[in-house]
Amino acid sequence: MGKIKIETFRMDYLEDYYNAFTEEITKYQWPDPFENVEEAKKMLQSFLDEVDQGETILLSVISEDGKFVGSSEIHGLSEECPEVGVWIKESEWNKGYAYEALKAALDQARDKSGKREFFYEADVRNVGSMKLLHKFEDDYEIIDQGIEKITTDSGKELELQGFVLKAMK
Repeated sequence: MGKIKIETFRMDYLEDYYNAFTEEITKYQWPDPFENVEEAKKMLQSFLDEVDQGETILLSVISEDGKFVGSSEIHGLSEECPEVGVWIKESEWNKGYAYEALKAALDQARDKSGKREFFYEADVRNVGSMKLLHKFEDDYEIIDQGIEKITTDSGKELELQGFVLKAMK
């Protein structure tokens, strides 16, 4: 596994984020790929505004050679159980980056906001996301919240299984 750096997201990575947020990445997620780079910029700016308000953590995953390879985030830091998310561009899958990125976001939320419970949701068909969840079993009690079948605005049919990650230490 190569070395990666995890840092607060900067708009320097807008084009890379936009280009890597593909149909395959969003196959089992509510969002769809962006129509254009301006749409990506608008969404990411809203996330950065939430970061400034202390409501969101938005991190970039940067490869050894300085390339953007994905992001991790936590939304709703003022809530009892903020929601976590992570994605890694397809060419960088299965290198452990998603675990490192999500762990960094969780650690930051615990350290800065004192959060102990987090909501994680993934489509049951997304094998990688389900495997990722279980890598946290040593540090978090993972509480199954059941499956919700939904259809997104664009017509994707998802089978989202929610979990609460409750810190054990």
